[in-house]
Amino acid sequence: MIHVLAQQGQIAMPQVEYAAILPVLIVLAAGCVSVLFEAFLPRHMRWPGQVVLSLLALVAAGISLAVYVSGSPKAGLTTLAGAISVDKPALFLWGTLLALALGAVLLIADRSVEPGGAFVAQASIRPGTFQDRAQVGSTGMQTEVFPLTLFALGGMMTFCAANDLLTMFIALEVLSLPLYLMCGLARRRRLLSQESAVKYFLLGAFSSAFFLYGLALLYGYANSVKLADIANAAAGSDRSDTLLFAGMGLLVVGLLFKGSVGPFHTWTPDVYQGAPTPVTAFMAACTKVAAFGGILRVLTVGFESTSWEWRGVLWAVAIVSMVIGAILGLTQTDVKRMIAYSSIAHAGFLLVGTIAMTEQGLSGTLFYLLAYGFTTLAAFGVVSLVRDSSGEATHLSAWAGLAKRSPVLAGVFTFLLLALAGIPLTSGFVGKFVVFSAALQDGMAPLVVIALVFSAVAAFFYLRVVVLMYFSQPATDGPTVSVPGAFTTAAITLGVIITLLLGVVPSFALGWAGAGTFAF
Repeated sequence: MIHVLAQQGQIAMPQVEYAAILPVLIVLAAGCVSVLFEAFLPRHMRWPGQVVLSLLALVAAGISLAVYVSGSPKAGLTTLAGAISVDKPALFLWGTLLALALGAVLLIADRSVEPGGAFVAQASIRPGTFQDRAQVGSTGMQTEVFPLTLFALGGMMTFCAANDLLTMFIALEVLSLPLYLMCGLARRRRLLSQESAVKYFLLGAFSSAFFLYGLALLYGYANSVKLADIANAAAGSDRSDTLLFAGMGLLVVGLLFKGSVGPFHTWTPDVYQGAPTPVTAFMAACTKVAAFGGILRVLTVGFESTSWEWRGVLWAVAIVSMVIGAILGLTQTDVKRMIAYSSIAHAGFLLVGTIAMTEQGLSGTLFYLLAYGFTTLAAFGVVSLVRDSSGEATHLSAWAGLAKRSPVLAGVFTFLLLALAGIPLTSGFVGKFVVFSAALQDGMAPLVVIALVFSAVAAFFYLRVVVLMYFSQPATDGPTVSVPGAFTTAAITLGVIITLLLGVVPSFALGWAGAGTFAF
């Protein structure tokens, strides 16, 4: 019937550029096949099948993206009736997400660090029960996490390329719901993992409600959910601005929550600590990229003409995020919570580049996301290797004298901490340099000075861990350092090499990040 009406001209069939959106289609299709694997494959075949499928899907999506980019794609292509914008920033974000997801899947797939894998099938099983002991002793790994990872990744890729708010909201739910489940699947410290999942779900529901309410107000203002139509209405409408700024405020709150920007960060420390460490690595790297990709697109495409009105508010938000991340990070005694507060401080630094609203600010923020993602991914890979009888030893006291137990692991973690602190010859230094330079060129010198101050404050708690590892005596009953398996070794090596390369020869990545602007 629809086809007949289309032939009669009553329905305009949307044009779909399949080559442009093929990476997203491959990831989502692989997620669907992964669900079928769970349903029909025998238990002993699920882990190898899921690992091979996930890695092949990511490689195939990466190849399709590379082929499309190398073929001189159209500038500013929109497809699916304008719902998806395949522009240069979207392509950069897709490449970043695929590369980070590859490292995260390697961490998730590892079964050597935690015998039987880090995940349990049913988060409701109580620790210490017969079923729990049976699952821990099982040689197989629960594999439900693989389709959840693929669906979350597909949602993230759609989210940062969405050209209208309704598509963005659907993508937000597609990326969020799998993450809520993944946070509660830890085999060890089950109750803490379940608590983190519940907190993430409840606060995520609030943020989604804010986003949806803001979407409704903006639709009432512009009579459209497309970012371009909202921009046109804001630039040339004589309507009251109450709906515009109320809707924008609620919308941005939902986006800032996903980016763990203070003061909308309250979920971050608990979820980072309680979730299985491979899932924490996936969230910390990929969710940050997707969230700031969405923030950049919404502010640049939809609200650039009104930046004079809202810029001061985001100045304050960036400062609050830096203050919370740097100051509260000093008080943490858990490594995962410390990195969580570090991510809140970095979100403030990223917001500095986002507010710049220039090509330099856009390219600098995109580069920062790439650099931060790989450093954080490798850091959580290292955290997963320091263990005691109860699992991961994340309390800082357990890391005392680690350099004497494992000089290689301590050296790698020191390099990653220095990158997070922004020391030269690391990607963190280049990322902060390009973001702060863009802000200075846009007349935001006071904000840059504040960012530099809190960057120095945040460096203290990174250096505190370095001093603890090298200049303290290890406890006699201290934790052991597990020998990493091939997958974990590959993930950590990937993160370290890219952190070093982006610090020494960043020109290629900077050139790609600055290759174009958003299309609508």
